[in-house]
Amino acid sequence: MKICFVTHKVKKGDGQGRVNYEVILEALRQGHEVMIIASELSEDLAKHPKVEWRKVSAGRLPTELLRNQLFAVRTTFELLLRKRQLDLVVVNGFVTYAKSDINCIHFVHSAWLASRYHPYRERKSFSSLYQWIYTGLNRYLEQNAMKRTSVVVAVSDRVRQELIQDAGVGGERIAVIRNGVDLQEFHPNRATRADLQLDEDKLYALFAGDIKSSRKNLDTVMKALSHVQDVHLLVVGDTTGSPYPKMAAELGITGRVRFLGYRTNMADWMSVSDMFVYPSRYEPFALVLLEAMAAGTPVIASRICGASELFTDKFAIGIDDPDNTEALTDAIRSLATDRERLNMMGADARNAALRHSWSKMAEQYVRLLEEAAVRKSMPLVEP
Repeated sequence: MKICFVTHKVKKGDGQGRVNYEVILEALRQGHEVMIIASELSEDLAKHPKVEWRKVSAGRLPTELLRNQLFAVRTTFELLLRKRQLDLVVVNGFVTYAKSDINCIHFVHSAWLASRYHPYRERKSFSSLYQWIYTGLNRYLEQNAMKRTSVVVAVSDRVRQELIQDAGVGGERIAVIRNGVDLQEFHPNRATRADLQLDEDKLYALFAGDIKSSRKNLDTVMKALSHVQDVHLLVVGDTTGSPYPKMAAELGITGRVRFLGYRTNMADWMSVSDMFVYPSRYEPFALVLLEAMAAGTPVIASRICGASELFTDKFAIGIDDPDNTEALTDAIRSLATDRERLNMMGADARNAALRHSWSKMAEQYVRLLEEAAVRKSMPLVEP
């Protein structure tokens, strides 16, 4: 079988790109041929004898909105020229105007547009207006793309519900396959505090994400931290244009907040932290939570995150309202005052993550693709 994957990136270090990478590896392991229409591809797949890469550039247009449109037009022509060579076409959301067989959804623009946390609802500015236009157009294009596909894959039960309620997709067409995690990269004791120049006797909470916008909710984390003594916060994320260093100063916690900037060694920082705090205001899955679990780090997160479906009280604390500073404060304090509980939760987090390896996820995807190909090849029966 020859499967075509149409997406922007197929590479490690990118959430959606990593899922594509693992699924393609598994398809190759099972003897399938693969065509990839993408802008970026990992070097090992580009050199694989059973991979045909059709590189499509998104150009140098000034906005992501325009670049995505150019990419979609170019991929449409690529598919039209080669559709007779292909048994199955797999896409991610709206990436082409051509018809697909499987559409894997990692982010539901319909739900984000309706969310009370969308930037345009928080403040009116040129930037938030652009975000509103961008989300609205993607909502329309994404819905049309899903209408023209046989199976829609959701990365969580939360995404499945959003697809049904906000995007109008029939539940019978949706399969749920949760993301996986690299259990070799993310594991306990990967690094030492001495390696990262951290104090052995201090208690560290870790936050990671985009700290230029309010969606990841670092503001509530820092407000909670201001009410909990003796906890230090490590923040991974590019601080360029971020309001949070100033906010830390205003809250009087600058001495307990360390902004690390962008880091490629997240597994190291997770393995030395005492807890991972992530009360995101909107998150279809949040792979970073599963990575923290694999690193043996207890998790505090909002139940809005799709990955919270994996939580149990043994290793995680779920916050119903991400803006509830008091609840987040109580959660951090409850762990900070019980080191024995932290250690037990870390072990349980790792054990839970063991059930969600990339290979197990990829096997589910390939099984779904093979079943879809069989159905596609069956002749239509007249009623």
